[in-house]
Amino acid sequence: MEKLLAYAILCNGEFITENAYRKRLDELFLNNPENDDLLYLEWETDVKKAIAYVRAHMDCGNLDLERFGRILMSELKVVYENCLDIKYFAARMYRLWESLPGNIQNIEPFWTLNYADDPLSWGDEEQTRNIYECMFGYYKD
Repeated sequence: MEKLLAYAILCNGEFITENAYRKRLDELFLNNPENDDLLYLEWETDVKKAIAYVRAHMDCGNLDLERFGRILMSELKVVYENCLDIKYFAARMYRLWESLPGNIQNIEPFWTLNYADDPLSWGDEEQTRNIYECMFGYYKD
């Protein structure tokens, strides 16, 4: 379910398309067709309601943080690499941090989303980029 939560958060923040979210949901459902939550989500046509359902029914206290983090950081890295405006990207990352489950917001690498844009306030784009790139590499083996 970590993958589904990551994709729901990314879709809600418009980092991925609704189609990307639905494709991932379909994949998860096909691998586990007896899961009632996935069945419900397959039938839910309103993506906002589906995302709210995922957030409400996900046991964030038992979340596999490494799995969730690897998925989230991998997808965010793609967004970063395709974004030409670091200020725009940074503003979106802070909003993403706000949307994370509260029990993981202050844990690395998620906490980085809260402060990585600070150097931009004194014009240091390079430092901000370095912070993000370290964040993306957090799970490298």
